Amino acid sequence: MKLVVPAFFVILTFGFSASAQEKPKQYKIVEPPKCTNNKGEMVEFRERTGGRLKVAAGMANRDGEGTPFVLRMNYAFSPMQFQKFIDRHECAHHQTGDVDQPHPPRNSPEHLMNESVSDCIAILRLRDEENYDAEQLEAVTSAMRNDMAKIGFPEISISSRISNVENCYTRNVSPADFIKIVKNRRAEEQ
Repeated sequence: MKLVVPAFFVILTFGFSASAQEKPKQYKIVEPPKCTNNKGEMVEFRERTGGRLKVAAGMANRDGEGTPFVLRMNYAFSPMQFQKFIDRHECAHHQTGDVDQPHPPRNSPEHLMNESVSDCIAILRLRDEENYDAEQLEAVTSAMRNDMAKIGFPEISISSRISNVENCYTRNVSPADFIKIVKNRRAEEQ
């Protein structure tokens, strides 16, 4: 079984736990979107809650039988807009075929590029499918900033990631076309 562990969201799961005095706000968990991977397979969404972790996280993978899935962890600790972003980010790893490739070393240029591409697809989908406006974009980037800061990301990493999301939001391309561009470039590189 190949394990794909998107850095931002998995780092969130291992990097922060609320102190005993903190009572983080809890939100309603949103329904997951439809997600079909690069092979035409439906991607399952699975839930896991509990533990001391008080931030939402996601992970794209295949299970022991080969079923593609997204593991949604602790979604009640993030606002609706960010939950939807995480779902689509993880779905994007399936759509681009990242899940079926060897995972590049953490924080390598290839790994960071996969994360940036998935962020871009996620915000394009939210813009086009959910009609996200500037206020909802701000809700996503605000939640991203807060969670990344809580677990100790340097400001340069936070600002860079948010800048990518904001720039992608303004791109004049559909999510489907962006995915095609990514897959074509990757095919040319091989």
